[in-house]
Amino acid sequence: MTSPAPDTVKALRVVVTGSLEGSELQQALGATGSGLDVVAWAAVVRDAVPHLGAGKVDAVLLGAGRDESRTAGSLESDVAVIRLHTDAPIVLLVSEASSTVLEPAFAAGVDDVLVLPQKPETITFAIRKAHEARGRAAAHAHAEPAAARGKVVTVFSPKGGTGKTVLSTNLAALLAQTTDKRVLLIDLDLQFGDAAIMLGLDPQRTMHELVQAPGALDPGKLAGYTTRHRSGLDVLAAPMRPEDAELVTESKVLQLLDVAREAYDVVVVDTSPFFYGPMLAVLRPTDQLLMLCGLDVPTLKNVKLSLRTLELLGFPASRTSLVLNRVTPKVGLTKADVEGVLGLPVSFEIANDAVVAPAVNSGAVAALVDSDAECARGVARLAQSLESARV
Repeated sequence: MTSPAPDTVKALRVVVTGSLEGSELQQALGATGSGLDVVAWAAVVRDAVPHLGAGKVDAVLLGAGRDESRTAGSLESDVAVIRLHTDAPIVLLVSEASSTVLEPAFAAGVDDVLVLPQKPETITFAIRKAHEARGRAAAHAHAEPAAARGKVVTVFSPKGGTGKTVLSTNLAALLAQTTDKRVLLIDLDLQFGDAAIMLGLDPQRTMHELVQAPGALDPGKLAGYTTRHRSGLDVLAAPMRPEDAELVTESKVLQLLDVAREAYDVVVVDTSPFFYGPMLAVLRPTDQLLMLCGLDVPTLKNVKLSLRTLELLGFPASRTSLVLNRVTPKVGLTKADVEGVLGLPVSFEIANDAVVAPAVNSGAVAALVDSDAECARGVARLAQSLESARV
């Protein structure tokens, strides 16, 4: 059996990004007959985003450089940004294969690690191997019947104290109690999550125990780590201790959301007020991002910066809804002011209501305690809109 001629092999389109050192990579990628077509070189991962669209690339080469502290601190975020835009395999390029690089690399979700320097043909072979392995996995997944997938609603605010968790818990509980949907609330404010306490729950197991549990994650296993609220809502609580947050990696978050969408009709994700690794990982499966804004200048400034960050990350603007929270008159800013500064219409308004604080302090859900309250009606309109849009 003879091998096909080099010119009959489909050239693989690759994007090269990250911290790269040495000339062997350039030699390999530029070699005649390498079978590789370099779409773009970008030293910073976010600069590579415009070239990572679906179907545009067959592989991504991510350079880690020699700074191990930088590798550990930024690798997961870099992989999360890449995964937001492509399913292409990621091959990490490193200068030495130490455990401080390999363990976080595979935890972050890279497909292979290649130690440089290597011969050009070895580099080409590693890229093709990763591409073919990813292709077989995708073909196997597509061979199975497609099941209905739950929708992911992510609640985000770039500033603490805007009422993000209050909205997340009220929205999720209202959907669970007033519709026939199976609803899961995931508290992804990993260091200081308050969703469980706001719902009056005392979870015996949290996300910390879930990510440490041996074996593959499936809907049955996920159910063993959630806590049921009286509304019918299931809650996956944040870790109890801030130091346990680092165990919840981007790859584990993506696995969690993938399984959650199998088991639930709606997955509401409460987040921390930062664009860090797990938050970036959540963006890709997010069907609707609720961006909270208050009637104060600091929050308005942070929201404007966040919208710009989402634009740079390539997150579709059509999936972002602006929610004006704690609306009250006579504070010096209006809805029109907010829309003018942000260049984005306010999709929903939630009133500042006196029923909220007592409800939070008693572990109750304001939208369920008093359905006639102004804030409850605002949450109900939001829930109805999501349901009618089949989200």
